[in-house]
Amino acid sequence: MTTDQLTDRQPDTLPSPWRSGPFRLFFLARSSSLLADGMLMVSLTAAVLHAGEGLNAVGYALAAWMAPTALLVLFGGVLADRFTPQLMMVGADAVRTVAMLSLGLLLATGHIRLWHIMALLALSGAATAMFQPGLAAIVPRVAEDIQRANALLRIAEACATLLGPGLAGFLVALWSPAGSFLVIAATFATSALGLLPLRRLGTVPEGRDEPIWHRLAIGWQEFRARNWLWSVIVLWSTYGLFLFGPAIPLAAVLLTRQHGSAGYGWIASADGAGTIVGGLLGMRVRPRRPLVAGVLAMLCYSLSPLAPALNWSFTVTLLTGVLAGCGYAFWGVMWATTIQTHIPLTVLSRVSAYDVAGSIMVIPFGRALSGPVANALGPNHVLLGSSVIGLLCLAAMLCVPAIRTLGRAPA
Repeated sequence: MTTDQLTDRQPDTLPSPWRSGPFRLFFLARSSSLLADGMLMVSLTAAVLHAGEGLNAVGYALAAWMAPTALLVLFGGVLADRFTPQLMMVGADAVRTVAMLSLGLLLATGHIRLWHIMALLALSGAATAMFQPGLAAIVPRVAEDIQRANALLRIAEACATLLGPGLAGFLVALWSPAGSFLVIAATFATSALGLLPLRRLGTVPEGRDEPIWHRLAIGWQEFRARNWLWSVIVLWSTYGLFLFGPAIPLAAVLLTRQHGSAGYGWIASADGAGTIVGGLLGMRVRPRRPLVAGVLAMLCYSLSPLAPALNWSFTVTLLTGVLAGCGYAFWGVMWATTIQTHIPLTVLSRVSAYDVAGSIMVIPFGRALSGPVANALGPNHVLLGSSVIGLLCLAAMLCVPAIRTLGRAPA
């Protein structure tokens, strides 16, 4: 299905994504992999401690997982356009299944070391880099109503984020860390099985004879040629560095101090509930200027660091979490739909890879710097600054004509 075909029909006349068999398979696969991602942090922490390492080693293992994803995601986009997104995603899930299964077996034998964990997580991170860029290119091929499909996927992500840590904790407590990794391996295998029937779905590999560097350059040209696209990514990277990076760890510490561990758990759940609400809104609300609507929704997220910084009451903080989750999810639906309806399918995976790389590469730096800066200035002041910079970034987006005037249908 092309973008031109999409614009020939009114949104209200488009069939529900649930009526599409390929979308149902893709939804099952995506939900399974999201559940695995949601379980990973708790399972990883338990595995590192089981190996006799301290909490600092958790950071090393997490870095071993994230670094290959950030470094290789651009090549993942190139390979997805060359060999089809479906093939790359099935292969990535197969690799992640083997990596998680190996971790589980090593934990079960009791002979695991930190370098085992780091090596297998690095392998899984490299596979994730091959998996992620193809997601954007799959949605227009499995659903006519792209916005509603993205909203459903955002709701699935929220549910996985809520259920994943609890399921992992339950498995670790009642079974073992090895058991949790075996279940993660099973979810990745389920994802691969769901994607396997889609491997020939309306996809023709393009330019097999072109060198990989040439294809990477074409992706960069397509990315750079759209002012709205690179402007958002530049400002979003700044947003990630100064808000996503420091706000998440610092807010967790302050909220736990202010409201206790149970209170922080409820606040985190409120954020997840808000994400579901934002996804539901994304199914129904179809603004003429989707990026403007998404930016306005993100204002709610930018205000969320104020709750711990100013020590707001538990009730107000809970409400702030709901609004933050709602705004973030609605922005995600608007952004994904805009990318998928304005970028040609033949280069969509490569352009999406630049989007992913620009969005995630700076966040680890923000998190690494948050501790020293908070020690120097105080965590409350850092969070206040994060909120202000976040609002300025969103205001800057609205000041860019290419972003402000971009409509639903491509020019």
